Amino acid sequence: MSEALPQNGNGNGNGERNRKLLLLTLALFIVAVACILYWFLYARFYEETDDAYVAGNVIQISSQVGGTVNGIKADDTQIVKAGQPLVTLDAADTKIALAQAEAALAQAVRQTHQLFLNNDTLDANVAAADINLARARDDLQRRQAGISSGAVSQEDLAHAQDAVKNASNSLDQARAALAANHALTDHTSVTEHPNVLAAATQVRNAYLNYARVNIVAPVSGYVSKRSVQLGQRIAAGSPLMAIVPLEQIWIDANFKEGQLKHIRIGQPVEVIADVYGSDVKYKGTVIGFSAGTGGAFSLLPAQNATGNWIKVVQRVPVRVALDPEEVKAHPLRIGMSTTANVNIRGDGAALDSVATNYQTDVYSDLGKQADDIVARIISDNASGAPLPVKKNKAIVIPHT
Repeated sequence: MSEALPQNGNGNGNGERNRKLLLLTLALFIVAVACILYWFLYARFYEETDDAYVAGNVIQISSQVGGTVNGIKADDTQIVKAGQPLVTLDAADTKIALAQAEAALAQAVRQTHQLFLNNDTLDANVAAADINLARARDDLQRRQAGISSGAVSQEDLAHAQDAVKNASNSLDQARAALAANHALTDHTSVTEHPNVLAAATQVRNAYLNYARVNIVAPVSGYVSKRSVQLGQRIAAGSPLMAIVPLEQIWIDANFKEGQLKHIRIGQPVEVIADVYGSDVKYKGTVIGFSAGTGGAFSLLPAQNATGNWIKVVQRVPVRVALDPEEVKAHPLRIGMSTTANVNIRGDGAALDSVATNYQTDVYSDLGKQADDIVARIISDNASGAPLPVKKNKAIVIPHT
């Protein structure tokens, strides 16, 4: 009876290993198929970048006039409303200048009124000179008639002739003075006279300088970058602080050059901000592309005309508008990091061309207040003055 041969353990080991390799291969194949299906059914219709940041308007506040700071009404992180005072300057100098301009306007109105009154006086002078000339001519005729009879001497006749010449010269002078005064008053009135208009302009300018010592917020927003200090002497145009209106924000998403092939204006965008995470998703829309890459507009643009040149993929900023209601519910701050995911299905939606229209009305009342002051001064100093002449043009100074 022969002995049984020992079994080779390598056979079972190879089978187990082959099964594991087969399972691993199958798993890799399934993963590959899943990735292909994910790309074919979903990923190829989206372009994503995490190089996206919140951007918005940063309004620099500066003074329109120079002066010494005597009050600061707002500080960093505070919310201000449009028209709310931010900084006040010492108004002593501008107040004196305004008083001088008002006095000059009052004087100009009275002097101009006097010009119109002089017309009547000069008319009377012309009439009197005309009467004197007629009387001198009559006297000359009587003396000429008495020369033949010897009743009038040659000397008296010469005196009469001189009197006629003097009266004629006086009449010419009176007429010239009347014409000169009419040149200053014809086709105008006290309120439309150039002297009054010039003085009124000075009042407006002085009032605006006086009113602008109170620096107000042009829009509502958050105060940032305050640099002004109490007692500081500032010049016109000096930066004082900045205001950031958080409702005027957007996303600047920097996509690689190769990602721009299918991105179009009007395509929807899903934006996730790092501050809130994936729990908050903003709905956005592509509204525009930058005219150049980020490097093209940098302070020191790259110069690639060198021997050791290495190609670097450039990024182009794409502007994404956000839903204002979503931003209001979950506020963002300028500079925050976000992730933008553009749905590139289709060619996008046609967007209406809307012109940028940022404006503020907080300064519009200053001109009206200046006009009210001018109208009051003219009314107080032009009592009984001629009314404005009817013309086909707007009257700059208000009617008295």
